[in-house]
Parts: sequence; C-alpha cells; structure tokens
Amino acid sequence: MKLSILLLFIALSGCMPALHPMGEKNQAAKISESAFITEDGASLPLRHWLPKKEVNAVLIALHGFNDYSFFFATPAEYLSHLGIACFAYDQRGFGSSPNRGLWAGQETYIDDLQVLTRLLKQRYPKIPVYLLGESMGGAVIISAMGQATMPPVDGIILAAPALWARETMPWYQTSLLWVAAHSVPWMVLTGEGVVKVTPSDNIKMLRALWHDPWVIKGARVEAIYGLTDLMDSAFDNARSLHENTLMLYGEKDDIIPKEPTYSFLQTFLSTDKTNKTVAIYPNGHHLLLRDLKAETTWQDIAAWIGHQSDQLPSGADKHANDILTKLKHDTELIQ
Repeated sequence: MKLSILLLFIALSGCMPALHPMGEKNQAAKISESAFITEDGASLPLRHWLPKKEVNAVLIALHGFNDYSFFFATPAEYLSHLGIACFAYDQRGFGSSPNRGLWAGQETYIDDLQVLTRLLKQRYPKIPVYLLGESMGGAVIISAMGQATMPPVDGIILAAPALWARETMPWYQTSLLWVAAHSVPWMVLTGEGVVKVTPSDNIKMLRALWHDPWVIKGARVEAIYGLTDLMDSAFDNARSLHENTLMLYGEKDDIIPKEPTYSFLQTFLSTDKTNKTVAIYPNGHHLLLRDLKAETTWQDIAAWIGHQSDQLPSGADKHANDILTKLKHDTELIQ
C-alpha cells in the first residue's frame, strides 16, 4: 500500500506548472493610441485618461488577478481632472491580451512594467511618474522595485497589494496547492459555492464585473501557483522597498488577510518611515478603489501625489498609525 502511494506521488510530481513568458525580444517597444507593443511584439491593450489642461503627473496603473485595465476607469477620470495623466494596460494573460488565462511569470510581468515606464518617462521627461498597483498589480510593483533594471519613479501606490505569502498560509493550503499544481496544473478553479468573500460593498459594480466578458471568472491551478510565487516575492521585499510609498488597505478586506498585510507593514516600516504613508480604511474592502466610498481613496491619492499636506484628507493614515502602534505594543508584550 505504501509503495503504491509513493509511486502515485512520483507520477503526479512529474507534471509541472507551466509558464507562458514573453518571446524573443526582436523589436523596439512602442505605444500606440490603444496598445502597448512590447519588445517581443505582443500587443497589450492600453487605456489612457489624459487631462484637458497641463499634465502635473503621470500614473501607470496595474490591475489585479483576473481583472484588466478597465478597473481604473472611474478613478482615472477623477484624477485626470486634477492634471494627472493615467495609463493602464492589460497584463499578459488577462483582459484581451495574448494567452488569456495563462500565467506569464513574474519576470515577464516585471519586464513589461519596466519597459512601459521607460517609454512614458521619455514621453513626459520633466513630469513626475508614479506607479499604482491593485492586488496582484501591487505585488508586481513591489517585486519590480527590487530590480536594478527598474527605472526610477517618483512614488508608488499600493492598493490592497497581494501579500498572502506561503509562510503566512496554513500548511494544508500550501500542500494542496503544490500537489494540484504538480498534478493537474491545467484544472480551472472558480471557488463558486466554496469561497465566501465580499470583494466590495459596491454591489452594482460587482454585478458589472460578473457580466464583463473580459473579467476572467476562474483560474488555472498553475496561474494560482504563479500568483503565490509572486506574493512570496513581494512579501519578502518589504525591507528593500525604499521609494516614496502610499499603501492603502481596508479593514474589511477578506481577499488578502490582515496577518500577512500587517506583518509586511511592520517590516516595511521598521526602516526609514519618512517617505512611507500607510492608510487603513475602517469600512474598506479589497476593491478599495471601487467601493461605495471609493472617492475617499481617490482624494487621498491625489493629495499624496500633490504633496498637499502631511496628512491624508480622510485621516486613514492616522487610523493606520493607531492600529500599527497597538499591534507593535501587543507584539512586544508577547515577546
């Protein structure tokens, strides 16, 4: 019996989660009216929202897992009226980009971000450039900032970044993921009827996402495995993140749990705090930028980019400080 189990395990482990990375770089990257053409010739749909007046800042936004560039439409319209030029693209495997539903790999996602950042810095040579990432997009940005090849930017904004690293998951969850990824990596999981979460209190918006054909409703096991690798990388980069940073998180986020998020923040803030702002919203959910009270976060982002004051208009930074101070105190008592 034991021998048969061992043979089955060996057979299963022979199947590996696949990556679908970029191809050979054989051309110069460029930006068209509706696409970001990469160095390997991939056409990634690109949306932009430009101010009608003078451009004061440029913001590149990265969507979350299974989402696409349209996620930033409403925040971008608000910010563009304040002189902030906003750009968002469908990352590979998502939206209407190539290889829909397939995981391109961390290196490819980072490389695409680096290239587009360089192109927009060339287009706006004297304008400050910022990066914004929601969920998976935030993890891509955190991981990218640890690369020597990443072009310098004036600041990064992380909206509920995907930080649920393996070391903060229960052992049975990581074990099941490994087995599934090495046996049935092609299997599509939807979570329907099993996972009960509330991504936002904006029900109308959630219904629109459900009916949006460009939002992926399930995920291949190998893509979830790749996302977890990315979250590991982002979580481990807490100490090496030295850029001007604004991090937003909602206390009602049940997609990315508090434990890994607060653990990341404690490490992240253990170094120089002068250029780091954390905002925690008591009624915020995972899709903070699209919640019913999302405009509060847009106002905070605009104020932070514009350096309008030392504190955010919402006071969410003060709330975050109170939470993290208490958490640090409680941790010291336990130790």
